[in-house]
Amino acid sequence: MAQIVNMHEAKTQLSQLVARAEEGEEVILARNGKPVVKLVPVEEKPRIPPAGLFAGKIKMSEDFNEPLPDEYYGL
Repeated sequence: MAQIVNMHEAKTQLSQLVARAEEGEEVILARNGKPVVKLVPVEEKPRIPPAGLFAGKIKMSEDFNEPLPDEYYGL
């Protein structure tokens, strides 16, 4: 069940309310008893692999940069 907290109380207990939201509890902030916002944890984005992760593990052929033969283009 959601916990509804008025703004004044939220100002003094923000750290505790954030911790509760991180644990999965639904925390709703209200102004004058009317719900206005909900605290929810931020979803982590997938990590971008660091540059050079596969260094030394991928090999290119010596002729990698050479033009392709005419047969490749259907000529």
